[in-house]
Amino acid sequence: MSDTSPILMWFRRDLRLSDHAALLAACDTGQPVIPVFIHDSLSDGLRAAPKWRLGLGVGYLADSLAEKGSRLILRRGDDALAVLQELIAETGAGAVHWTRLYDPDAVERDSKIKEALKDQGVEARSFGGHLMFEPWTVETKTGGYYKVYTPFWNSVKNSGVAEARSAPGEILAPDSWPDSDALDHWQMGAAMNRGADVVRPFVQLGEKAAQARLGHFMAHIVATYKETRDLPGTDGTSNLSENLSLGEISPHQCWHAGRRALEEGKQGAETFLKELVWREFAYHLMHHTPRILSKSWREEWQAFPWKEDARAAEVLGWKKGKTGLPFVDAAMRELYVTGRMHNRGRMIVASYLTKHLMTHWRIGLEWFEECLIDWDPASNAMGWQWSAGSGPDATPFFRVFNPETQLDKFDKNRDYVGRWIAERKQNPSKDALSFFDATPRHWALSPDDDYPDPIVSPAEGRKSALEAYANRSF
Repeated sequence: MSDTSPILMWFRRDLRLSDHAALLAACDTGQPVIPVFIHDSLSDGLRAAPKWRLGLGVGYLADSLAEKGSRLILRRGDDALAVLQELIAETGAGAVHWTRLYDPDAVERDSKIKEALKDQGVEARSFGGHLMFEPWTVETKTGGYYKVYTPFWNSVKNSGVAEARSAPGEILAPDSWPDSDALDHWQMGAAMNRGADVVRPFVQLGEKAAQARLGHFMAHIVATYKETRDLPGTDGTSNLSENLSLGEISPHQCWHAGRRALEEGKQGAETFLKELVWREFAYHLMHHTPRILSKSWREEWQAFPWKEDARAAEVLGWKKGKTGLPFVDAAMRELYVTGRMHNRGRMIVASYLTKHLMTHWRIGLEWFEECLIDWDPASNAMGWQWSAGSGPDATPFFRVFNPETQLDKFDKNRDYVGRWIAERKQNPSKDALSFFDATPRHWALSPDDDYPDPIVSPAEGRKSALEAYANRSF
C-alpha cells in the first residue's frame, strides 16, 4: 500500500465519528479516507423498523461527514466483497477498515472478506468498538466462557475500559470521489408504510442526539435510576438502546460517563453500569453459543411443547394490543407508536406470550425484530429466552408475571396505561390515538371499539403454565 493510496472506511453499525477506532486509525495514517456504506444482503434482510432506522442513521452519518469536508459513498449489492473489490479497483485503495460485528452471519461474511482481500494484497483491518470487552477475552478461571451474569459482571467490572477518543479533526479527502447511490433510491423504509410518520417524532437520530441523551440522563435521572427504571410511566431510563444498537454512541462513552456519576455519589449509576455489562453478556453468549439466536439455549427446553402458530387468534390479539390486560396492551401499543418498549413492559409481554399463552418465544422474538428501532440481535434473543425460562440466567420457569399485580406495583397511578390505551376514555391522549394511525389498515382497529375481555386471565394463565411445566422434566 502506497502512502497516498486511499483507505476505505466501511461503516456498518458504527454510525458515529467520535470514539471510532477504525476511522481514527485510518485518519492517523495521513492517507485519504473514503467512507463507505454497503447495503448488502444482511442489511437488506433486516425487518421493517430496524431497516428503516438504519436508513435514517446512514443519512445522518452522511450529513456529519459532509460537515467534515468528507462524504459517504453508498453502494448496493448482495455481496459486500464484490462491492468492496469494485471500489478498490475504482479508487486504488490499499486498505479497508471496519468495526467488528459478532452475529454469526456477519462473522462469516467478514471472515471471507478479510481472507479474500489479503489474498489480493489489500490490507483488511477490523477493530473493536461495538463492545467494551471482546467476547473471547473474558474467561472463567478454568478458561471457559461465562454462563451466568453475576460472575461475568464481577470479572469485568474493575477491568480497564479504554478511554473514549474525540472525532478526528480532519478526514483527508481523495483527489477524486467514486460514484455513489442515492439513499432515497434504496427505499429502506418501505415496509414501515404509514407507521413511519407516527414513529419518526420519537426517534432521537444520530451522534449529537445520543450524546444529548446521555448528558440528560447523567444530569437528571441516573441518581435514582435503580428505582425509576422499573416505572414505565416515568422518564426514568436512559433510552440509549436505540443509539447503541447502531453505534451512534459507543459503550465506552456511556461507561465512563456512568463511572464519573458514580464517583460523584449518584448511586443509581452502578445499576446503569450493570445494564451496560448485561448487553456485553448477551454478546458474550452469542459469540460462544450462537444457538441462542434461534434455539432454546437450555437443551432441556428444546422439546417443550410451546404453540408455534404465529397466526393463532390469541397471538394476533397479543400483537394488536388487544389481550384485555392493560399492562400488556399498553406495552404493545407503545411499541407500535415509538418503535421501543419500556424494559418492564418487555418482561410483561414476553412472560404473557410464553407462559399465559404458552406460545414459543421465537414468535415474540421475530415480532420485536419487526417492530423495534433499537433492535439488537444479542439482546433481543437473550431477553426473550430469559423471560421464557429457556435461556441463560433465566427467570425461573415457575415464575409467571401477573400483569395485574405488576400494574399495581409499577404503575400505581395508571400513568403508563392512561398514556397508551384509548378505549373507555372520554379524552384519550394523543399517543393513545396514534396507535390506530400506526397499525396496519387491514387490522381495522378503532378507538371507538370496546376494550376486550382478557384472552386468558392471569390466574388461568398461571395455572395452565404450571401444569405444563409439571409434566416436563427439567
